[in-house]
Amino acid sequence: MQIIKDRINTTIENLQRLISDESALSRISEAAQLIINAIKSGNKLMICGNGGSAADSQHMAGEFVCKFLKTRNPLPAMALTTDASVLTSISNDYSYNDVFSRQVKALGKRGDVLLGISTSGSSKNILEAFKVANELDIKTVLLTGSLEKNIVNYSGIVIKAPSTDTPRIQEMHLLIEHIICEIVEKELCKTL
Repeated sequence: MQIIKDRINTTIENLQRLISDESALSRISEAAQLIINAIKSGNKLMICGNGGSAADSQHMAGEFVCKFLKTRNPLPAMALTTDASVLTSISNDYSYNDVFSRQVKALGKRGDVLLGISTSGSSKNILEAFKVANELDIKTVLLTGSLEKNIVNYSGIVIKAPSTDTPRIQEMHLLIEHIICEIVEKELCKTL
C-alpha cells in the first residue's frame, strides 16, 4: 500500500513543479501553436520515440488522425515508429541511429513539425532525425526529462518534464501530449 501512495505523491509533486514552471507552460503552448500553424499551411506532424515513447508517438498520431475529444476531419500526423519493414531494413542496412532520420529525409518537407520524445534526452536516433530536420527546415519539438543533453542544441522547442525518473517523465509526457492535442484540435475545429 505504501508504494502506491509514494508513487502517487511523487507524481503529484512532479505535476506541481510542472504547473509552477511558467517557461515550460509557455513552451507547451508554443509547441501547440507551431503544430497548428504547420497544419493550417498544409504540412504535417511527424512523431518519434523509443520504447514507451514509441507507443506515445503512435498514441499521439492516433489522436490527430482519428479524433481527440471532438468529431472532426482527420489531422495530418504520423508516427515514425510503426513500419516494421522500414525500421528493420534501416537498422540492418545502416544503423538503428538512422531509423528516424532516413524517414524524415524521405517523408518530411519544409514547414513540417518533428516531435521527438526521449525521456533520457540521449536517444541517438532522435538526435540524428533532428539534425536532418534542421537541414530541411522542419521545425522540431523535444519532450524530455530534466537532464540537459546535447540534443537540446538541435531542438527548436524543448519541453522538460521536471524529473529524472523514467516512469514519472513518461506520465508527464502523456499529459503534455494530450494537452497539445486538445489545444490543436480546439483551434483547428474552428476552421475545419
